[in-house]
Amino acid sequence: MSYAKQILRTVKAESPILYGVVMIHLMLAIVCIIGLFVDDRTLMGVNVWIKPLKFSISGGIYILTLGYLITLYPFSRRKKNIINNLVSWTLLIEIGIIVYQASRGVQSHYNQTTLFDGLLFAAMGILIAVNVLVMVLFIFETIRLRLKTIKSIQLAILLGWLVVFFGSWVGGQMIGQMSHNVGVTDGGAGLPLVNWSTIAGDLRIAHFFGLHGIQIIPLFAVWLSKKWNTTSRNQIFVVIVFGLLYASWIGFTFYQAKQGMPLIKL
Repeated sequence: MSYAKQILRTVKAESPILYGVVMIHLMLAIVCIIGLFVDDRTLMGVNVWIKPLKFSISGGIYILTLGYLITLYPFSRRKKNIINNLVSWTLLIEIGIIVYQASRGVQSHYNQTTLFDGLLFAAMGILIAVNVLVMVLFIFETIRLRLKTIKSIQLAILLGWLVVFFGSWVGGQMIGQMSHNVGVTDGGAGLPLVNWSTIAGDLRIAHFFGLHGIQIIPLFAVWLSKKWNTTSRNQIFVVIVFGLLYASWIGFTFYQAKQGMPLIKL
């Protein structure tokens, strides 16, 4: 808990705007939870507020993560401000579109029912493309620069960005087929909350684990550095093994989904 408070304090001090956008995501998540209890409308078999709830939480975590990690890079203040504002405002607009479409009771993704819906979906694609370019920038900068942390954690951050980039690529695969299920149309039986299909392949699984690799792999490296008093070489080796295992898990869920198989069949 103290580590989380430290991250929040650091992000708030470094970029009040980015911190504010994180708080907006938190408030939107609360609004969505309230919506679950007062609005019984469903879309594709689940409550209309489930999707914006997931995106509010996931997006808020991602923005907060980026806001903290950027403090480890020897960027100029101007460069940090540009990146923080770019990520903050693009993802804020995206979650705004998702919440707006949910309030209308219609899909936000893959929705081309009307010209207006199609334009909103296209706008979301552009906003995400901007953030993918930011991910590519961080990959190259993590390779090129010496971060303000130990080598094992810098390596974990690099692996995290690489995994996030792959997760975004999986998102592109879903856009390419205009659906997230493989073998059946979107909707139908799914796991609670996440709604991952229990009857067919679902690319959202690999997408989810990919996007959160930037938290999971570096956090593992931080935990390892605190719990295991050993050489830098040993820590680097263990981080590489963990990163490869995590990436392999994502690869497995992607392959499984492409074969039309659910992660858990019920």
